[in-house]
Amino acid sequence: MIDQIYSYREMCDLENVQTLQRGMNFHMNPGYSVILMSRRSNAPYSDKISEDGITIEYEGHDEPKISYEMNPKTMDQPYKTKNGTLTQNGKFIEAVEKYKERAVNPEIVKVYEKILPGVWSLKGLFGLVDYRVQHDGQRNVYIFSLRLSEEQDIETDIHIDLAHTRLIPSEVKKDVWKRDGGKCVICGSVKNLHFDHDLPFSKGGTSLTAKNIRLLCAKCNLAKSDKIE
Repeated sequence: MIDQIYSYREMCDLENVQTLQRGMNFHMNPGYSVILMSRRSNAPYSDKISEDGITIEYEGHDEPKISYEMNPKTMDQPYKTKNGTLTQNGKFIEAVEKYKERAVNPEIVKVYEKILPGVWSLKGLFGLVDYRVQHDGQRNVYIFSLRLSEEQDIETDIHIDLAHTRLIPSEVKKDVWKRDGGKCVICGSVKNLHFDHDLPFSKGGTSLTAKNIRLLCAKCNLAKSDKIE
């Protein structure tokens, strides 16, 4: 579910791995890739949500640091490793080129966002649709474009109307988490939480202010949905 909240351990268990360390994980699971993103002030990469509210710009990854003297932030981001194999950047680039040249469906990417230490939010499933090379003032970096997919459930093909959807900004999520104390505002549960629009976006509610976003557990969210319907 979009905007579902997970601990780091829950996120790892969901993806059936012991640890999630790399930001980019091409085909970590059959049928989709996984990326971890952070828009916090101390984040190592420059990721952002575009003005359309449904597109993420995700910066590629640096050369691995193999010595104390080495500074990856002064080196062009790598397409291949020293052994000639594709890096995660290279794998994502090839997926984009296959999508453009062969008219195949875009690579599905599951995006998790770090809100606070130990607090992660599922932003949803995105299609990997483009990339570009950009000079950041010191070196060349890859910028990948991922667009929110209309299919938000890999197994059951649940679709959403993109015209009625807008991603909740990271700062809004952080403010809501702190304001609501990390628990459901209705029943106080700390389990199965997600960021909920008080007034749904499709009915004119906004994603851009904490006033319209709150923490709800799955049970209270279901009860709310029944009332709206």
